[in-house]
Amino acid sequence: MFGIGVGIRVGGRTPVGGSAYDADAQAFFDRVTTAGGTLTTTEKNATNQLVLDMKSAGIWTSMQVIYPMVGASASACAQNLKSASFTGTFNGGVTFASTGVTSNGVNGYMTTGYVPNTNGLLNSAHLSFYSRTNIIASQVEMGIAGGSSHYLLFNFGGQGYCAINSAETQSLTPPPTTLGFMIGARNNATTEQYNTNGTYQAIVRNSVSLPTISIFIFGYNGSNSPLLVSTKQCAFASIGSGLSQSQMVSFQSLMTTFQTSLSRNV
Repeated sequence: MFGIGVGIRVGGRTPVGGSAYDADAQAFFDRVTTAGGTLTTTEKNATNQLVLDMKSAGIWTSMQVIYPMVGASASACAQNLKSASFTGTFNGGVTFASTGVTSNGVNGYMTTGYVPNTNGLLNSAHLSFYSRTNIIASQVEMGIAGGSSHYLLFNFGGQGYCAINSAETQSLTPPPTTLGFMIGARNNATTEQYNTNGTYQAIVRNSVSLPTISIFIFGYNGSNSPLLVSTKQCAFASIGSGLSQSQMVSFQSLMTTFQTSLSRNV
């Protein structure tokens, strides 16, 4: 006797149980398992849909580093969804939960291994961070400040400081809350763009040079030491090449879908 198996995907979504995952999503799941981590079926389905949505929106190719912060363990949350490169390293006091990763605000941070001077482009770059904590304070969510005073960082609260490959920080209009998703991008030599929960701002500022040390998450890397360490719970972070304003809008939308499917959207 011959058996025939038929799998149906409705509306581009993975069926519950994950009978067939996107190859890039499956490779990520395999890396998590190899590292000693585990993912629930809900986390796998949500992550798989995230990959499909990023590809559909045309932003997957702009990603070099994607940390979905799923799996509630260091071994799972350190894995890069985009590739086997840039596996993170957690240091100091960091806690893990199904809702994301949180630093103690003192010495807890994550080294990404992503060095813009080696791995990035001067006039095409982005950072993103999804915060599940509302705290207006002088904290930096991720980035670098150093190397002849060239910066790649942003602050998701307080005075709204931000910079992407420029000589000094400049203040955005601070958001009313630090809950949600912030994206910063540079697509040319003169302008930086930011989108916080759908609110768009642009800053005219020249690029200067690429930092020569690794990007940190939960604070910024100041000469290989974490500074202004953030206590905001992180439920997603990414690094890569530039994103257009329309791509930022798409990114905001698919991020809402991803976080909602994990019951941790804010």
